[in-house]
Amino acid sequence: MRNIFILIISLIFISCNEIVLPKPKAYLSLEYPKKEYKKLEISGPYTFEILKAAKVIDAKNYWLKIRYPKLKASLDITYRPVENNIKELLTEAEKLVFKHALKAEQITPKDFIDTNKRVFGSLYEITGNAASQIQFHITDSTTNFIKGSLSFYAKPNYDSILPAVAYIKEDILRLIETLEWKN
Repeated sequence: MRNIFILIISLIFISCNEIVLPKPKAYLSLEYPKKEYKKLEISGPYTFEILKAAKVIDAKNYWLKIRYPKLKASLDITYRPVENNIKELLTEAEKLVFKHALKAEQITPKDFIDTNKRVFGSLYEITGNAASQIQFHITDSTTNFIKGSLSFYAKPNYDSILPAVAYIKEDILRLIETLEWKN
């Protein structure tokens, strides 16, 4: 019995010749392609610039889905004509934003006004584990109304998707800045 005990102890000391150290902290390393934009070519009543790497799905009624396949995200654009219902359209857009208030930590609005191009709107940045991290609406106040919503094809974990949100936010700002009404 004593020999077996000495053998087991000897094996433990012989087998443990490697020093165990804690693993170093890892940092998330995301690389995004350099931004190149192109003008959106659709037959709708509006146009703007989009990222060349994005995939555009043109749906009926001038609605769009702008996909970011590498980021597993999409920007959904809905268009509605203004027919003496601008107040209703604005109220509906804001209700959709504040629907995320339960999961959001903060909702930060930013207004846009370009009287020369007749582009008026608001962008809402939603921080926290909400289903949509950025929503916006743009109008010329008399004829056209666009609403956009950014979402990811994954369970929301804001800390993980924050770099991707910041990357796509630049594209959304570019969209708003380059928007032109065709009519």
